[in-house]
Amino acid sequence: MAALRRPSRSGRSSRVARFTPDFDPDFGDRALTEARHDMVIGRWQGVRDLLAATGEHWPRRTHRLRLLSHAAAGSSTVEAWRAAEPGNPDAAVLRAATEVVRVFDTAIAAGRGGAVDRGRIDASVDACLAAAEAAPADPMPWVSLLSVARLYEGGVPRRQLHHWFAELRRRDPYNTEGHTQVLRYWSARWHGTHGAMYDFARDAAGVAPPGSPLPILVQIARVEEYRYIADGALGRGPVRGFDQHWKHELAVTELLRTHARWIGGREPGSPVAPEEVADLNYLAHAACYAGQVEVARELLGLLGTRAAWVPWVYTGEPEEQFVRFREGLGVGPAAGPATG
Repeated sequence: MAALRRPSRSGRSSRVARFTPDFDPDFGDRALTEARHDMVIGRWQGVRDLLAATGEHWPRRTHRLRLLSHAAAGSSTVEAWRAAEPGNPDAAVLRAATEVVRVFDTAIAAGRGGAVDRGRIDASVDACLAAAEAAPADPMPWVSLLSVARLYEGGVPRRQLHHWFAELRRRDPYNTEGHTQVLRYWSARWHGTHGAMYDFARDAAGVAPPGSPLPILVQIARVEEYRYIADGALGRGPVRGFDQHWKHELAVTELLRTHARWIGGREPGSPVAPEEVADLNYLAHAACYAGQVEVARELLGLLGTRAAWVPWVYTGEPEEQFVRFREGLGVGPAAGPATG
């Protein structure tokens, strides 16, 4: 296996050094960017039109709703939309997702060990169930339920969690965001263990069809384990002396398996959609830290300028790492982003 090259002092290297990654949270989805801006300033009509146009493209819809809910959490725009169009199921789904974001914001403000009022969590669950009734085909209310389940002290009854997960899979069997929420539920940071988390990730990855990003769950689990250990050892920042976490035989085997099943199963030459970029950053991060040169070079090339803070933020300064690995791998000029 070739080693990562040290950057030379050539003119080409100086051009690479000027590369600047784009941490746009929408990953080039310009229509989403405009809709989020509208949401922040109190206009909901563009959001309505965007979600109607998205239709039942579930991966894109989940991506858009997740980011719209974060934009909506600090204003009353989604409530204004609900009041203006009480029969619009998209408004119900977005409001439920927004309530979940608000409850998580409350939990973050309370800090480690702080309690969130159970009534607030129950109210967000009720909003999600109402949204599921209003939009019976939509997987997003079930993604929202699987997210908020983590905030209950001691978790939720196993039967209830399984029911919510089964409802998600009935609507979108390979929904990556929903599976990621269950993975985090079973992580050691929340209501499980490293072993339970990896078991879930590997089982889900094993049944994913070729071309599905779902096998990335195994790399997300590896980042979650690293984050847990980093938080325990240092509070924040990289874990020293933990390099083999990314490089040991099983980690490399699973990385290559995810690459083969997801990237190898994609239509050759197909562009990377905005809803794929966050997961592709996980795979590129794993390949870089595992020293898998050809895979890392390919993935960074596919990403172009499109970088995500997570998971890079858990192993150092995101921009520095993204640029350093591109430079060391000799990745060529970045392609323009897909617009979605």
